[in-house]
Amino acid sequence: MTECCSGSVRSDVTLNVSGMTCEHCKKSVEAAVEALPGIESAKAIIQDGRVNVSFEPAKVSLDDILEAIREAGFEAEE
Repeated sequence: MTECCSGSVRSDVTLNVSGMTCEHCKKSVEAAVEALPGIESAKAIIQDGRVNVSFEPAKVSLDDILEAIREAGFEAEE
């Protein structure tokens, strides 16, 4: 965890995502995560089957992020 210039705490996590095979999938995963409150960034990497997420744990939980990815139609785990 790191502290942002605003004084809020930020966490960075890399999640494994199954089923992400194309640019459209990548954008769907990123959009699903970025729609949540407290998300600073989400960068999906198709080749690795992962998404890197920076977020504020006071506003959104890891479970919320995982659920958003699953609701977008992909399997996700830490």
